[in-house]
Amino acid sequence: MDKDYLIEKWLKNELTDAEKEAFEKLNDYQLHVDVLDHAKHFKASNFSDVDDFNTFKEAYQDTTPIKKIDWFKPMLRMASVLVIGFAIYFSFFYNNLTQIETLVNQKSTIQLPDNSQVTLNADSKLVYNKSNWENKRTLELDGEAYFKVAKGKTFDVVTSNGIVTVVGTEFNVKQRNDYFEVKCFEGIVRVTSDTITRQLLAGDTYRVLNTIFTQDKITYTVPQWTKNVSTFKAVPFSRVILEFERQYGVHVKVNNTDEKRLFSGGFTHNNIENALMSITEPMDLNYKISTPNQVVINGNKK
Repeated sequence: MDKDYLIEKWLKNELTDAEKEAFEKLNDYQLHVDVLDHAKHFKASNFSDVDDFNTFKEAYQDTTPIKKIDWFKPMLRMASVLVIGFAIYFSFFYNNLTQIETLVNQKSTIQLPDNSQVTLNADSKLVYNKSNWENKRTLELDGEAYFKVAKGKTFDVVTSNGIVTVVGTEFNVKQRNDYFEVKCFEGIVRVTSDTITRQLLAGDTYRVLNTIFTQDKITYTVPQWTKNVSTFKAVPFSRVILEFERQYGVHVKVNNTDEKRLFSGGFTHNNIENALMSITEPMDLNYKISTPNQVVINGNKK
């Protein structure tokens, strides 16, 4: 029998015994009964008059989709609880982080919870969790830092280009964009960058520059930048300029020269004129301090 026909006669209470039996066998028979039962407890407004099957059917069809999404409400509540939980966790976690930053032309020395010492070079940042240090000895470094690690203590220095694992030693880590360099001054450090892992002893250098890996030796016992001298060995001139800008807080404009040319040498941090002569003379360049914070380097020496 036609379903709509049965529903219409059921609403009018005009079903024959055979029709009633067919109606009760419908898959959604109980749903219709429940709808009508709930409707008995609903007080309609004076502006409504549902007194025929077509009107009832339209109202019923309009309300059915709403019932289908009721299950979503508990899911929304659960999602809200999870979001709030994560927010509380991350708020607690990050509020416990210690972050040290240096500006251009600035250096800073701090002491870690295990009495290890870290000196940050200009324009660098160090982040670690002081409250959880005993359980997770990890520091994140962006820039350059010199570490004096307390004897018998171990921790990892994590950068975007590699990880340095140490045990009671002194070492320097430099991470600037695609420049990653580690120098060991005492003890042993283990360095991993991409697929390249090396164990460095005192005097060893590990460097990855523009994805090219090299190893070298050093003879001095501490990083020269801690003595206000920046040194370089076969480094593109553009890198030298960037470091010069960090140490003096100036902007350098380079004209008529190949900034990929390799430079070996250094400059001091306490006299801008002497520093400029140190980096321009070996490259057959000249310079001009146009404003207190602007330097122009030209490729044609006059």
